[in-house]
Amino acid sequence: MTTTCIPGDTERTVLHVSNSPDQNLAKFLAASGWQAVHAKSTAIAERMIERGNIKVGLVELPGNCTSQHLSALASCMRRVETNWVAQISPGQADDELVSRFILDYCFDFVTRPCLNDRLVFALGHAHGLSSLRHTQVTPEPSLGRHGMVGHCEAMQQLYRRIDKCGVTEAPVFIAGESGTGKELTARAIHDRSPRAAQAFVAINCAAIPPTLLQAELFGHERGAFTGALQRKIGRIESANGGTLFLDEIGDMPHECQAVLLRFLQEGTIERLGGSGPIKVDVRIISATHVDLDKAVEDERFRSDLYHRLCVLRLVEPPLRERGGDIKLLANYALSMYKQDGARKLRGLSSDAIVAMANYSWPGNVRELINCVRRAVVMSEGRFITASDLGLPESANGPAVTLAEIRSKAERDAIEHALQRHGYKLSEAAVELGISRATLYRLMHANRLHQDPSGGRASNAGSGADADEEAERQAQSLA
Repeated sequence: MTTTCIPGDTERTVLHVSNSPDQNLAKFLAASGWQAVHAKSTAIAERMIERGNIKVGLVELPGNCTSQHLSALASCMRRVETNWVAQISPGQADDELVSRFILDYCFDFVTRPCLNDRLVFALGHAHGLSSLRHTQVTPEPSLGRHGMVGHCEAMQQLYRRIDKCGVTEAPVFIAGESGTGKELTARAIHDRSPRAAQAFVAINCAAIPPTLLQAELFGHERGAFTGALQRKIGRIESANGGTLFLDEIGDMPHECQAVLLRFLQEGTIERLGGSGPIKVDVRIISATHVDLDKAVEDERFRSDLYHRLCVLRLVEPPLRERGGDIKLLANYALSMYKQDGARKLRGLSSDAIVAMANYSWPGNVRELINCVRRAVVMSEGRFITASDLGLPESANGPAVTLAEIRSKAERDAIEHALQRHGYKLSEAAVELGISRATLYRLMHANRLHQDPSGGRASNAGSGADADEEAERQAQSLA
């Protein structure tokens, strides 16, 4: 088939997927500035998309479409580089399977016979949006600094403090709720310190039984205790020259705190079963979700150890206080895991964004990322909704658009005016500053034709005949 192009425009190709080629369709598209190529199966269509720069696809849905047929079509329509327009039979859009398929995988649809301007418009619009996608450089997910995601003022302050902590050797204590990213902050401090080329060793003090914690930190010699078959270098010694991150330091057993304090004071360790001290040069960064001030007050944490660890103090802001960063983080998580889902997701719906903003996020960033990752897999549409995120019902209130606000205000104004005038329509119209015909039309649109008793809205005295005529005019306009 010869290529026909719109003068001054680049060549445009539409991939037509159907059981048999349609010569009339090909001629119509050629006359409209399109080159049509045909694929009789999804496998052929996929190969053609891979070989050529095809931005627009036209898929013909047979009248007796089955779920198996739609699933086969969807396999090649998930590709983001092609926008698809569906050809359907009259009334086929009422079928639940077909309508869901169109919503999930198609940019638009046309009803057969479709050799008209509606088809040209749909293909042109699909091509235009696809061209924008191809010409625009896809930006990396929006980050803040230090490899973190966030632009709110609390995060900006945290970035500045990380920079300051990076240039000193003083111990740093990071406070914050679980899931706020305390280890990420510790790594950022290490990466901006003179020790960046050396080891960063992290240990979760709450994840190791108290009986083993001392051996994990300081190591042991062969035969130091039952089961010690060989020498083991402890975490502190393995971090020599670098940074040791003690996560959940608030959960460290009281008996281990004294041994750690001695190391911080002397700068030496002694392996269990060892014969002498070992000099170790390590910078300590610690973190916990526990309120250490209260723990010290309750004598659950040694005050002298607290003052050794908490020379420089950083506070991780909870997610609920980070405003627009919630949407930013959700989009970042979506960009990381969107390939895990069966459908080609376009983003987050408005009700999902509202639900996330209203939710308290007790698990903070960790909970948000897991929530979005789960929604990517479980979602059944092109956009992730509040129900896909599995947020509590109280946070799932639907987003209110400006049109909905106007519609509600209009309905309330009409209803209140009718009530004030005893459902006398002429008087209500005068108060609202509109004609009787307009009032009837608005009542019809808002389903306010009857008064609370179930009868017709009453007419006012001598204006009854005019009201009836206005109602007939309004009904003819409706």
